[in-house]
Amino acid sequence: MIGFVLRRFLESIPVLLTVITVAFFLVRLAPGGPFDTEKRASPQVLKQLQAQYRLDQPLYRQYFDYLGGVLHGDFGPSFRKPGRTVSEWIALRFPVSLELGAYALLVALAAGMAAGLVAALRPNSALDHGTMSLAMLGICLPGFVLGPLLVLVFALWLGWLPVAGWSTPLHKILPSITLGAAYAAYIARLTRGGMLEVLAQDFIRTARAKGLSETRVVLRHALRGGVQPVVAFLGPAAAGLFTGSFVVETIFQVPGLGREFVESAFNRDYTMVIGSVLVYAVLVVALNLASDIALALLDPRVRAQ
Repeated sequence: MIGFVLRRFLESIPVLLTVITVAFFLVRLAPGGPFDTEKRASPQVLKQLQAQYRLDQPLYRQYFDYLGGVLHGDFGPSFRKPGRTVSEWIALRFPVSLELGAYALLVALAAGMAAGLVAALRPNSALDHGTMSLAMLGICLPGFVLGPLLVLVFALWLGWLPVAGWSTPLHKILPSITLGAAYAAYIARLTRGGMLEVLAQDFIRTARAKGLSETRVVLRHALRGGVQPVVAFLGPAAAGLFTGSFVVETIFQVPGLGREFVESAFNRDYTMVIGSVLVYAVLVVALNLASDIALALLDPRVRAQ
């Protein structure tokens, strides 16, 4: 297991280097610049600003200087928000995005696994068809549609929940459901398929023949094998939840890193965009590694491989 983790860590280095390189040159080659919207700025002032942020240097020199700063944990200053570095802004905004992703993951796991178990225990019944139809609806309904619908029903019509913000527990309900709904649908279908496959195995029939209760058969014997597809999907799902909150944070005005990334992209804040991309890339690599380790702990065959 230690060798596996070390290999994955070494493999992630060229991946992260590629992410930095592609993000750096894409934002620099995009039309516009961080100071194009400055009003009534003379050419001399713009020249001084470019010199202050080293934008007057050749592009390859800027790239290697930035790469050297990243290796020392310095993402540089924010072009559009003076007074704080990119690292400070990320430290301020990223915990909010992590919290939102964690709540959405809990919603996805709780709703998805419960629906999948119910459907697997009553295959081809009305309950099974209804649950899977609802899961398919969750897959087909994107967040930018589901979010406004939830706001319309629960905030405007019923008045139960606030529309935007992140200050109280009530503010966190609608964004978490919006972000986790699609992944709950995927988890429901994976749980149903995995449980149906395990429930048809010989050792399940043996456990039932011994007189074990159905609850013990399902929860103690079948569930461990039935959730393996969910565990394998959990790495990409968690990465998608933590890194896919841009739309949700914008709809509900959540002060997270995703909303900051969108604003920085519009403002051509080069260092903020690249720093956010790098943080999300590291998070994706870490979550996929954690998913592989969890799968290896559940399945001895994976450890043997």
